[in-house]
Amino acid sequence: MSGQHSGEAKPGEEENAASRPTELRRDIDAVIDQAIGTSPSRHQRLADAMRYAALGAGKRFRAMLVIAVSDLLGARRGGALRVAAAIECVHAQSLVHDDLPCMDDDDLRRGKPTLHRAFDEATAVLAGDALLALAFEILSDPRTHPEAAVRGDLVLKLARTMGQDGLAGGQMLDLFPGDQISSEAMILCEMRKTGALIRYCVEAAAILAGCDDGQRRKLMSFAEKLGLMFQIRDDILDMSGDEKLVGKGLRKDTAQGKNTATACLGLEDANLSAAHLERDCHEALIGFGSQASALHDLAAFAFQRMH
Repeated sequence: MSGQHSGEAKPGEEENAASRPTELRRDIDAVIDQAIGTSPSRHQRLADAMRYAALGAGKRFRAMLVIAVSDLLGARRGGALRVAAAIECVHAQSLVHDDLPCMDDDDLRRGKPTLHRAFDEATAVLAGDALLALAFEILSDPRTHPEAAVRGDLVLKLARTMGQDGLAGGQMLDLFPGDQISSEAMILCEMRKTGALIRYCVEAAAILAGCDDGQRRKLMSFAEKLGLMFQIRDDILDMSGDEKLVGKGLRKDTAQGKNTATACLGLEDANLSAAHLERDCHEALIGFGSQASALHDLAAFAFQRMH
């Protein structure tokens, strides 16, 4: 972990943290790199593959979300960074496995060869498995939170986020959507596939901070809208985005007949739905006043992003 955020933050240090993505990427990378470690007893190729997948790339949107909510609620910075790093490990794992030939069969991710292309399929599977295990290792470490009950809650909620009612279930709905395309089925898939991890980012920060039920309900409403809007924007970019900006192959979902927002609603209505969800995100934060400015910025970014 980098020295600046290795423990308790100084007064005023946490303000607008999510607006400093370069600094946040550095700090998150430091936590992940340290967690992967340099033990000579471990297989170097596996460690290299884990670093290839998890370090130095991506928007770190989920990490910024954790930090923004943690800052809003007054959670300890060191713990929030570790939770954010664990979530980025999970996100990296999901992308590695999504890109495999048995899933989406993609050759590019973030403008560089996917992990199974840069290494091989077996290494990609194992690196993904190891990154997921590493996320739980980070969360269960006392450095994340001194109270075992809090760490246990973080681990339990992440396990549920990853399982049948979360990412794994969403991926199955994406791969095997059934014969009928419907808005209900599309929303269910997208709320699990992308929305589940975004909801966990907000919930984990709330768990760290120990916020009251009223605050948590408002934040979880924000997270529900944000997660769905983020995936709808992904669907829109897959249909109409620029491959050079997005950094991966596009229009595959349409060609494969997947139950996406654009397939279900059409491009114009999908854009309209995303705009309505962005408005709902901002409305969910009204009770927090100007202290939620970083969350407002992240919602606006999620709607406006071009990659």
